[in-house]
Amino acid sequence: MGRKQMADKRQKGMRYFDYNLLLIVFFLICFGLVVLYSSSAYKGQFVDEVGPAFYLKKQLNMDCIGIAVMLIVSRIDYRFWKKFWMIGYIISLVLCFAVLFVGTELNGAKRWLKIGPISFQPSEIAKVAVILFLATLVSHMKPKVIGDYRTILKLFVMLGLVIGCVVKENLSTAVIICGISVAILFVASPKYKQFFVMGGVVGVVGAVAVLAFGGYRAERIAIWLHPENYPKGFQTIQGLYAIGSGGLFGKGLGNGMQKLGFVPEAQNDMIFSIICEELGLFGAVCVILMFVILLWRFMIIANNAQDLFGALVVTGVFAHIAIQVALNIAVVTNTIPNTGISLPFISYGGTSVIILLAEIGLVLSVSRGIRLEG
Repeated sequence: MGRKQMADKRQKGMRYFDYNLLLIVFFLICFGLVVLYSSSAYKGQFVDEVGPAFYLKKQLNMDCIGIAVMLIVSRIDYRFWKKFWMIGYIISLVLCFAVLFVGTELNGAKRWLKIGPISFQPSEIAKVAVILFLATLVSHMKPKVIGDYRTILKLFVMLGLVIGCVVKENLSTAVIICGISVAILFVASPKYKQFFVMGGVVGVVGAVAVLAFGGYRAERIAIWLHPENYPKGFQTIQGLYAIGSGGLFGKGLGNGMQKLGFVPEAQNDMIFSIICEELGLFGAVCVILMFVILLWRFMIIANNAQDLFGALVVTGVFAHIAIQVALNIAVVTNTIPNTGISLPFISYGGTSVIILLAEIGLVLSVSRGIRLEG
């Protein structure tokens, strides 16, 4: 047997690993650290008086933990997590419920649980719990059953407790969880008509939520429509100033002005406005393209997954990141009312980046199950 034949034989059935996806994720993390330092150095030095690199160091620590989690999860067969679908759902439900009573409030929002020195957002855990919960249930159903209205209604009733708790904490996170659920069911279902009906139902539920939390939600909408008339619209206006002043190529990395106390919490939800100011429209488009490429890699892995469960897990992660990126950019550009939502891998936040990297680990694990055919 010749060398070429032996090489061809080894290629057949070879396990696949998506190094392109890994490279994109590392690029976003590194880019995020650079922009985070640029946007938070002034606040750390002169406002909080903890040093210019305070936020950078904390985020770097969380990134390192997240990368370790990602690598560990990527080495574990993704089907292993099917055993914990119910346990994970119950734990996330209990944690989200606990926030309503014993949660820690920060910047006017009660979204964190503190256990000793550890502080985290249960709503972030709920995202990955819902992905595993639905992917496991749906992968064991027959296509005809999945497309039935009653099945979809039962699944959403089961998810209603978690979504209800999260709505109270953060409406945008509840929207992401609903989007993840719809995406998984849409991909698995042979019928599509019911999803238009579900869209109408979600719209009605959204309207009811606004009425149920009248003053708070109504105020958000009023600020969105006329930010110049409200003190709380200051952040939105300054963010738009940052975007507009960046021009085509920006003022240069580190040379932005709006982060110097004008845009509140510039390193968090509004970090995209700092990217626009310092790197301009060109930099903003490049960041968006990197996310598009990331989502494209998800699609390739989902289409070639070894089984339905793997495809649905990747679909859930795809929906999570796609919706979160879209919501963050929409908020920063004042396309939708302002609400707390971070830019994946770039905004400051420990729980968010660890959960995101754990989800990337799941996607990489699914990619390991793909076999190349010679």
